[in-house]
Order: sequence, then structure tokens, then C-alpha cells
Amino acid sequence: MTAAPPVSTSDSPAARPPAASAPARWWREFGRAPRIMGLDVARGLAILGMVGAHVATTADEVRVFEPDTWSALVHGRSSILFAVLAGISVSLMTGRTSIPRRDDLARLRLSLIGRGAAVFLIGIALELLGTPVAVILTVYGLVYVAAIPMLRWRVRHLLLAAGVLAVAGPPLLALVRALSLGATGPGTDLVLFGTYPITVWMVFVLVGMAIGRVRVDTVRTATVLLVAGIVFAIGGYGLGALGGVLMPTDVDDPSSVIDGSDVDSGGDLEEASSPIPASEVDLGDAVCDSWGGGEFYCYPQPSRSELSGTPSGSSSSSSLDEELDDVSGWAAYSQALAEQMPAESVLTALVSTHPHSGGTAEILGSGGFAVALIGACLILSRPLRWVLLPFAALGSMPLTAYSAHIVAIVALAGPAALPDSDQAWGWFTLTMLLAATAWAMTLGRGPLERLVARAAAAMSAGAAAAPAARDRPRLDG
Repeated sequence: MTAAPPVSTSDSPAARPPAASAPARWWREFGRAPRIMGLDVARGLAILGMVGAHVATTADEVRVFEPDTWSALVHGRSSILFAVLAGISVSLMTGRTSIPRRDDLARLRLSLIGRGAAVFLIGIALELLGTPVAVILTVYGLVYVAAIPMLRWRVRHLLLAAGVLAVAGPPLLALVRALSLGATGPGTDLVLFGTYPITVWMVFVLVGMAIGRVRVDTVRTATVLLVAGIVFAIGGYGLGALGGVLMPTDVDDPSSVIDGSDVDSGGDLEEASSPIPASEVDLGDAVCDSWGGGEFYCYPQPSRSELSGTPSGSSSSSSLDEELDDVSGWAAYSQALAEQMPAESVLTALVSTHPHSGGTAEILGSGGFAVALIGACLILSRPLRWVLLPFAALGSMPLTAYSAHIVAIVALAGPAALPDSDQAWGWFTLTMLLAATAWAMTLGRGPLERLVARAAAAMSAGAAAAPAARDRPRLDG
């Protein structure tokens, strides 16, 4: 009589190892392929940089050999990094290294429109909170729509368009502004002359789309990005340094804070506007506003040219104002155009590196800085995965994190104000990293990311997806 074969108990419930908890599984699996953890880390750094630009006490400008000024890196560069990553996201959502099929374009276009509309509305809601922050999400939402015509462009075409726009765009924009005598309006402020002009920011989006169309998850690509970014950063800031020697310029607003550059850069507001005895000031033609408590803010009565749209940064002589009181229309155009100094404006647009100036040198320098940082994050996210996981968690929910920090600013400081604390940036950073990590561990995707994904899905629900094809053209081969 043969003995019965031994019965394996490995499949029995009692013999199975206990299932890993959600947090443990998250620590083990988050950031693994197909997700690209280095991009999440870069997004997290972009978010924290923008938070620092809004609440931190920083230096006025970066001086390479003075480490105590490096805190000024957050101004301008953080939002540029955010824009490059937006372009990468567009490519990752529309085929990664493959050109989207023509019969799939309708679904992808509708999806981007739905996503952009949702982000745009979130940005509008944040603007209504009345903070001094120039909210980037409205332009970020428009970017998704503006990228639609370029979805099937190859890498070389994307980079060529970005290069032409970077070199020719800023001086042409400066010339248009001068010829229009600084005309303003909701549309032009949003698209051309605002803090985030889409004509400038499309350069970064196109570069990001080109990066997203190659194997961005490989060490080779990350190394190329790091080296190329450093080269462009040196070239751009070198051009700016040369321009600064040849024609020193001043930029009114180097920050992403509306009417609050003194607060944003850590300046002393009382020192910047110290009181002057009334007996020493002639207020005969001034307009004064009462601030309460016996304090008044007085300023010269605006001239007709200022009321008609002349930029605050350009000073009008009293003789010109007097002439414009009697002369208007084309008769005064040549004098008004001369006040705009179009030639100097065009040259300044080429060599300016000031944050949010939109100059060619800033685009090259800060754009190169962003690309190099992305390359560094892609490389370091492999050996330093455990250390960088909280930053990746934050970067996996950028809309939620960005919106939360705007809401927190209102809650802590009130409307039209910023937190008044040297430690604010540190507390914001610690809180956001812990909250994002806890949320990602337990709930996964951020709430606003879920909302935007649903909007995109709802918008594209009527379009049929294209069938998978093995012969879909690739861009990295």
C-alpha cells in the first residue's frame, strides 16, 4: 500500500503570508515603473519653490559665489520648472514615445480640453480668494489647449519651434507692446503681458513635450538633460551678464506676487516707505487715501496718458502730459511712442534674466536650469528613492498641493496679505510633505487630480479610442 503524497499547505489561508498594509505596500511600490519617480520629485520641488517665492524671506537676486543669496533661485525658476513638467505630462498622456494615431486625436484633444478647462476654473477660484499671489493655474489650463496643434510633432520640430519662439518671441513682444503704447486688457494681460504670458511659457511647454517624447526613464536621457540644461543655463545667464554690463536695466516686478515684491523678497516695508513729515512735502496736486489711525497714502494725480493705459514703469514728462491735454490721436502718437523707447525695450527683452521678465536670456538660463534639475531628479531618484519618496508624493498631486498652499495663505494671513514669519517656508514645506505622503499612502491620487481626470474623461467620453497598433510610429528610435 503506497503512502499518500504529502499535502501542501502553502495555499491554505493559514499558510499564506499576511497581506501587506496599504502604507507598507506604498513604500515598496510607489514610484516604480511605469511611473517615473524622478518627474514626481521634480514636480514636488517646483511646488515647494513656488511656495517659497510666495511666503519666504529671500535674497533679491542670485549671486553664484554668495550662498546666502541662493534662496532667490525660487523666483521665476520654480514656475518655469512647473511649465516644462506640464509639457512632459502632455506627451506622457498622449502616447509617450509614440506619435498619437490620427484616429485617436479626437479623443486626446477632447481630453486635453476637459483637463485644461478644469485646471483653468480651479485657477479662477483661487484668484477669487484675493491673495497677492499671481496664480499660475489659469495659464496652466490654457497650456493644455495650446498644445493640441503640436501633438503629432516630432522631437526636432518641437525643439525648433521652441528655439525660434525663445529667440524671436521676447523682442517681438516688446516691440508690439511699444507700438501699442502699452495697451492693456484682460486678454492681452493673460496671453501677452501678464506675469505668465503664454507666448513665453509655450517655449517651456514645447521643450517639455520634446522631453516627454523620448525615453525619459533611462539614465542616458537623464544625463543628456543634465548636461544640456547646464550648458543652456550658462549660455543664458552669460548673455544676461553681458547685457547687464552693456545696458543696465531695472525690472519693476521680479516676483510672482502681485504688488508685493517687497514682501516677497523679504524687504522691509517700513524702510521702503518710511514716513516723511507733512511740513516737508508739497501736497498741492496730490491725491491722498486715508489708511486709518491718522495715516494717509498720497500720490501724484495721474495724467491723461497714465489714465489711458501708459505702463506704470514708463515715466511721462510734464511737458508731454501738457501737450497730450491739447493733442490726442495720431497727432500725439509719435511722441507717445518715443516715450516707450522701443529700441531699448527690444534690447532689454533679449538680455534680461530677471524673474518673470520673459527675456530671451531668462528663457535660456532659467529654462536650462529647469531641464538640468529634471535630469538630476531622474538620476538621483534611483539611489535615493527612500529619501525622496515624500517629495515624489507631493509631486504626484501638484494641483492639490498648489491649491492647498494658496488656501493656507488666506487662512493664516487673510485676504491681500502674506504670512509674516521667517519660518513660514519651513513650516509650509514640512506640513505639505507630511500631508501629501499620508494622503498618497492611504487614499492614493490627490482630490483635485481626481476631479481633473474625471473632467477629461467626461469630455472625451463620446470619442472612440483608436485600436492599438504595433506599427505606430515611434520617436525615440
